[in-house]
Amino acid sequence: MTAPTIELTGLTKRFDGVLALDGVDLTVVPGEIHGLLGENGSGKSTLIKVLAGFHGTDGGRLSVAGEEVPLPLSPDTPKRLGLEFVHQDLGMIESLSVVENLRIGEMNRRRMRISWADEHRRAREVFDRYGIDLDPRAIVADVRPVQRAQLAIARAMEGMRAARGELEHTKGLLVLDEPTVFLPREEVEQLFTLMRDVAASGASVLFVSHDLDEVRHVTDRVTVLRDGRHIDTCNTAEVDHDGLVERIIGRKLEALVPPSQQAARQDQGVLARVTDVRADLLDGVSLEVRAGEVLGITGLLGSGFERLPYVISGAARPDRGTLHVGDREFDLTSISPIQATRAGVALVPADRKNDGAVQELSVTDNVTMPVMRQFRKRGKLNRRAMTRATAALMDEYDVRPRNPSLPLSSLSGGNQQKAVMAKWLQTDPQLLLLHEPTQGVDIGARGQIFEVIRRSADEGRSVVCASSDHEQLAAVCDRVLVFARGRIAAELSGSDLTKERITERCLASTPSPGGPAAVSKNPEGQVVR
Repeated sequence: MTAPTIELTGLTKRFDGVLALDGVDLTVVPGEIHGLLGENGSGKSTLIKVLAGFHGTDGGRLSVAGEEVPLPLSPDTPKRLGLEFVHQDLGMIESLSVVENLRIGEMNRRRMRISWADEHRRAREVFDRYGIDLDPRAIVADVRPVQRAQLAIARAMEGMRAARGELEHTKGLLVLDEPTVFLPREEVEQLFTLMRDVAASGASVLFVSHDLDEVRHVTDRVTVLRDGRHIDTCNTAEVDHDGLVERIIGRKLEALVPPSQQAARQDQGVLARVTDVRADLLDGVSLEVRAGEVLGITGLLGSGFERLPYVISGAARPDRGTLHVGDREFDLTSISPIQATRAGVALVPADRKNDGAVQELSVTDNVTMPVMRQFRKRGKLNRRAMTRATAALMDEYDVRPRNPSLPLSSLSGGNQQKAVMAKWLQTDPQLLLLHEPTQGVDIGARGQIFEVIRRSADEGRSVVCASSDHEQLAAVCDRVLVFARGRIAAELSGSDLTKERITERCLASTPSPGGPAAVSKNPEGQVVR
């Protein structure tokens, strides 16, 4: 009997006393595509990082091709064992060529000068081996997303081939962590074909994904983790979609009902409307937000919800779309962030360190940036007035320590986020857009941010909160729209607005009929469907 490619038994990992992996078992056999499923926080990422030698362990055993390997693994051990990893970001250097990304660290090690003709020839041999149509001379930034993913897999497979020369007893394991998230739907099947070819060669594939349709389509078996525990391993063909959802969330799938329109509020009407937004990852999205309402938008990673706030605020350019705020209409294909701000739109981005603030500047300089003009007199800034205004906002939003002159980088994550929200709320926006507003925020500041969001709505604003934190959405929103493949697939409100129900709909939702979710462009700039 052929030994498993890898066999993990009783894998345990603690972080600050909290069990992230609690006696997890995982067996992957040669020639299979094995799915690894679970909610965020279920332990999938921790398990992969243990296999990659990134995390140590607190218990458990690992065998590779029947031979026990001591844990924890050192960072260089996985490659020697034939374990290769392709992560979501693919690990590409976009400014370099295809051949440089494929062969980086390997090119003509023993010679002082690189023979590019030889390297291009070797690259073509590799691509021919895996049926990939890719020019070795092309710059990675210029190739299609699916080609980048194929390149990453080919690079990993070559690493497995090299290890195979030393370890004849195994053909290796390829770990794919959400490789399809940002691919157009029509290109996903190309990646699946390559995965099947990898498995047909005798190697194994561990496929991590939230997309249950993809998992059911391409895997032979699946393992489900929940709260750091191994829940089940089963043959994919023997379990249906609802059965997988039940294993992931820990209870039976409730009867699904079609999206319904929320009853119009008696006292306040629609304040903001988005119509027919088409862009990368968005396929004709339209929605309305009422004055005084907190509208949540969510979905699986890559479903498009995370893109929408940036399109509405002018930070990303769509192919089509219209925004109405109050009685004014704007073309989203041409609106700039400055125009959006002046129209009453404010965006608090997820990456506050890079997109929402300037870490090296003081709290005063950051907070007063959108309203700098009101402190300018005769060509000079009134620094005292700026400091007084910032101190007042720090009091109002409980930003600590109360020192406006401190660099923003010296504040904790929660206090930085409160400062960024104060910065935009002082502009009195009609439409407040939030992306992951409590990301990297401690539990105390999290509750304060919830209060700020609710207070903003109570003051008559429309608030859109884009988040993958379902507990947060259930706590703060009046309605939640669930996105799937670039479209709104479900609407939850009232008694349905629970963390469990939101998670369930994210896993179970499919878009309305009529086409693919993602919209991509070919090299000529034309929309591909």
